[in-house]
Amino acid sequence: MDKKIINYLIKQATNNYPELSDLLFIPYEPFEILLYGKVHRLNIIDQLGRLSPFQVETMAMALIENRRRLLKDLVTTGSCDLSYQVDNIRLRVNIFSQRTGYAIVMRKLPEKVPTIEEMDLPMVFKEISKENAGIVLFAGPTGSGKSTSIAAILEEINQTRPAHIITLEDPIEFKFISKKASFNQRELGADFNEFAMALRAALREAPHVIMVGEIRDPDTLKVALSAAETGHLVISTIHAAYSGQAIHRMIDMIGKAEEQFVRSRLAGSLRWIVCQKLVPKIDGSRLAVFEILKNNLRTQDAILGQKSAPTFYDILVKGEAFGMCTFDQGLIAAYEEGLIDEETAISHATFRSEVRKGIDQIKAKRGEKTSDIEGLTVEEMEREKYKFI
Repeated sequence: MDKKIINYLIKQATNNYPELSDLLFIPYEPFEILLYGKVHRLNIIDQLGRLSPFQVETMAMALIENRRRLLKDLVTTGSCDLSYQVDNIRLRVNIFSQRTGYAIVMRKLPEKVPTIEEMDLPMVFKEISKENAGIVLFAGPTGSGKSTSIAAILEEINQTRPAHIITLEDPIEFKFISKKASFNQRELGADFNEFAMALRAALREAPHVIMVGEIRDPDTLKVALSAAETGHLVISTIHAAYSGQAIHRMIDMIGKAEEQFVRSRLAGSLRWIVCQKLVPKIDGSRLAVFEILKNNLRTQDAILGQKSAPTFYDILVKGEAFGMCTFDQGLIAAYEEGLIDEETAISHATFRSEVRKGIDQIKAKRGEKTSDIEGLTVEEMEREKYKFI
C-alpha cells in the first residue's frame, strides 16, 4: 500500500471527522479512528475491507522510508515513533509489533499552538509559566493531553517574556512561532540520538527553558535535576497516574543506593506536578481533570520521606489556596457545573467515598434526594498510596 492511499485515508477521515484524535491500522480489522475516546470503524474505500498483516506492514515500511534509526528501533524494541504530514494535517505515528504483525496508530496534532484561555485550563497554569528555575512535571497516561498542556505553558511564556526555549521532542508536535520568546526545536533521530545527551548539550546553548519530551531513564533524570539546580526551568512528562507515584517512579529510576540523595535533590528542585486525565462529558466530548501538586514545606517533608509528613492527598486537599487540587475536587466541580454525570464522576474518582459525599452535598443544596452515605472511611487505607515514606 503506497503513500497515496495512506494520504487519501488520512484526509478523508480528518475531513469527515475533524474531532478525531487517532487513526488505527490494525491487522484483520477495518480502518478505525478514535473519536472522543471511542473506536469507530470506517469504510472509506469499499475494496479495502479488513486490513491484512501484509497491507499494514507495507504501510509501515512506506512511512519509515528506510530510515535506519527507525528500522533499528522497530526491530530491537518492537516499536518506533515518527512524525508525518499530509497537507496541513500533522500526525505523530507509532508503529509497533503485536501478535498478528505490525500495527500503526497515528495521533492527530493540533494545527495551532493552544493557549491557556483557549483550552480553558486552570488559571494556576499562568503561575506555573512564571517559574524561572526548577522542574515542572506533567503526568498521566498516553493520550491524556500532557503535550497539549505543556504547549499552552510554553505559549504563555512565548507571549509574556523574552526567554530562549529549547525543546527536545520525539517527535516535534507543536510548531511554535516566536513572539517574545525565541525557540529552538529539536527532534529525536533527526537532531539528536538520546534525550540525556541532548539535554546535557542544551546546558551549553544558553537556554532559559528546556522542554524534554519525557523523563524515561536515570541519565535523563540526573541531567534534568542538574539543569534545574543551575537556574534553568525544565518542563517534562512522566508516565504516572498521580503525583506521589510520579515521585516514586523518579526515585526508583535512580535506585536504592542513591535514594536519600535523590529525595533531597527533588525536594529542592521540584516546583509542580500536574497529573491529568480525560473523562467523558454529557455531550459526548471529553473533559480534562487535574491533580495539581505544588512544592511547599509540607510537600518537601513528604518527598524527603519524613514519618511525620502528611499524605500527598492531604497536602493536595489542604493546598487549595496555593493552587493545588485533587482529581476528586475536579470531578465534583464538573458534576456541579453539569458537565459530567454522577456515574462518570464516581467511576473516575480517586476515592469514591469523597466524590459521593461531595455529590450528595450538591444534591442536598438543590433539594434533590441524596444517597445513604455510610462507611465513608472504607477507603481510608487507599490513601496510603499518597503517603511516601
